[in-house]
Amino acid sequence: MTLFVGLGNPGSQYEETRHNIGFKVIDKLVNDFGARDISKTSFHGKLYRSSNTLFLKPTTFMNLSGKSVQLVKQFFKVEVEDIIVIHDDIDLPFGAVRFKRGGGHGGHNGLRSLDTHITKEYLRVRIGVGKPEHKSQVAEYVLHNFSSDERVLLDRLITHVSNACKLLLSEDVNVVKSTCSLKSIHGLKK
Repeated sequence: MTLFVGLGNPGSQYEETRHNIGFKVIDKLVNDFGARDISKTSFHGKLYRSSNTLFLKPTTFMNLSGKSVQLVKQFFKVEVEDIIVIHDDIDLPFGAVRFKRGGGHGGHNGLRSLDTHITKEYLRVRIGVGKPEHKSQVAEYVLHNFSSDERVLLDRLITHVSNACKLLLSEDVNVVKSTCSLKSIHGLKK
């Protein structure tokens, strides 16, 4: 059983923010797989399933995401190695994509929560959202919508990441790293 987790915040006011790019990728995967909604209140998230693949959007708000992931992990007996977390990363330029197993949370509260609840050995799909000029602006920056220039490229980026996620179901992570990592969305062919 593979569990894809997209990090984000519930509510329409957060829908288009940088912090919610993980939710956007999950929405695309759910649609592409024709996954069915199997959500339960006890999961604290929107959960979808297509055969042996689960897709989760925690509804706990970012800082408590680990709680939802832990509940789904335990209920479906998913190994931590089979959990793939898709999230925004301010340490990467907008449109960059990286894959990494384990490591630190880099100040990301969603990852911090996951590390506490399920350990650090899950696979991360890091999507660059750029960073603000000053460190003090980070919280405000990630909770703002993408710029109009970024929005033009967003669908291509989401499609690229969801295709990479599909590849992770059948290929070794190193193959996916070498074929799907991006330095920038501008390097992606139309």
